[in-house]
Amino acid sequence: MKALATNPVIYEINTLVWLGELSRESGATITLANVPLAIWDELAFLKVQAVWFMGVWERSPVCVTISNADPGNLSDFKRALSDFSLTDNNGSPYCVKNYSVDRNFGGNAGLAIAREKLSERNIALILDFVPNHLAFDHPWVTSNPDFFIHGTEDDMARDPATFKNFGKNIFACGKDPYYPAWEDVVQVNAFNPLLRLEALRAVKEIAGMCDGVRCDMAMLMLNNVFTHTWGALAGEVPAEEYWKVIIGEVKKEFPDFKFIAEVYWDMEFILQQNGFDYCYDKRLYDRLKGEDADAIRHHLMSAFSYQSKLVRFIENHDEDRASSVFYNAKEKAAALISMTLPGAKLLHEGQLDGRSVKLPVFLRRRPDENPDADLRKFYENLLEITSMAELHMGEWSLCPVSGWDDNQSCRHILAWSWKFEQNVCLIAVNYCPRPSQGFVYLPGVDFSGHSLRLVDQFTQAHYIRIGDELAGSGLYVGLEPWGFHFFKIYKMIIQ
Repeated sequence: MKALATNPVIYEINTLVWLGELSRESGATITLANVPLAIWDELAFLKVQAVWFMGVWERSPVCVTISNADPGNLSDFKRALSDFSLTDNNGSPYCVKNYSVDRNFGGNAGLAIAREKLSERNIALILDFVPNHLAFDHPWVTSNPDFFIHGTEDDMARDPATFKNFGKNIFACGKDPYYPAWEDVVQVNAFNPLLRLEALRAVKEIAGMCDGVRCDMAMLMLNNVFTHTWGALAGEVPAEEYWKVIIGEVKKEFPDFKFIAEVYWDMEFILQQNGFDYCYDKRLYDRLKGEDADAIRHHLMSAFSYQSKLVRFIENHDEDRASSVFYNAKEKAAALISMTLPGAKLLHEGQLDGRSVKLPVFLRRRPDENPDADLRKFYENLLEITSMAELHMGEWSLCPVSGWDDNQSCRHILAWSWKFEQNVCLIAVNYCPRPSQGFVYLPGVDFSGHSLRLVDQFTQAHYIRIGDELAGSGLYVGLEPWGFHFFKIYKMIIQ
């Protein structure tokens, strides 16, 4: 098993679409077993520490039938693909029929080859685990129907979208308590002790195939959330939380295995306490998308122990494409923020090229889009810069920023530093569509008695400053709308 680096960059790939495009480009069937070496080298060039192959597990034909009959799904499919046909729907990767790698992707043996190729390039492998629901044709539905939430004829008459007659049973469909049920999946009973044992076995099998799992809608399995969702249908509340059991037992056998939670409703800390190594930082995403620098700064004042276990992103398969949410200059500023904070960072394949169409995860292909060469160059530079040791092994500090009486534009400037051994990096971002100025202070850094050379890692511009002045008044920065600096600071002895 490959241990995931501290503050890793995780690159999400839609496995179905990716392999399909590689196959069409090469004129031959490409699976995980025979991906060209040049493609693995391209991933290594990006300086990412992990690849998340989203959606490798066997999908459900029943899901395809159900989703193709859903007008809402069809509308989404046609929005993303103007020439959509029913054969484009391969079923949801979160409607798992079996935790075996799809044979069209090369099966388990193909995944093992892919993992080896990634490991040779010092890249860890992340896969999915879907705890809350399974496909209606998953083997457990027949062999162990008590693993699932059951309803009655009255429940089905009252709420036909949630309760379905399947074989001899009336099952509940998978559900988030605040939204309609997902009608293509059946709801597991998180309180059933035998279900927990089988889930543990499944995760241990997965742990033998990769280096970590991204756990879908992880907060739904918490005792209080599950009780709120299903009430008496769930039965007696267990003494232990689902995740404490699963994560605790898996880590006894696989101590370096990482658990990543997709989580909402500000429940990140609770899931960290349940054993998760990293949790989605959806709140930061929302603030980057629609709030100002003050709100972002407030968000970053939490303890480092909490910050370092969050997953920062401005795009993933559940969110709109970043290029459709953030216009170009703002996207670069938001990306720089998310990529230079403590914790894991998540990038989504296509994000680097400025793709704008959000693709439903059911679909096997996506529309052609013209790549944005300038944005690609920016992201490649950003990934190169953020691969430096300071951002993976260093000490992070939020930096105070001040202005003066007749200019308080400083409040639009966000700043932080990374310190590793004798090296210091400073990031300053004007998260505002207007120019801003201010003085940035670097806490815990002693520059007295030195002159300093500041090198902007994006532009390679050099600036000389006196350390004693920075310690007193701070470093003056003036930034254009959505502008930023990423300085590496070098000490020079004053002669």
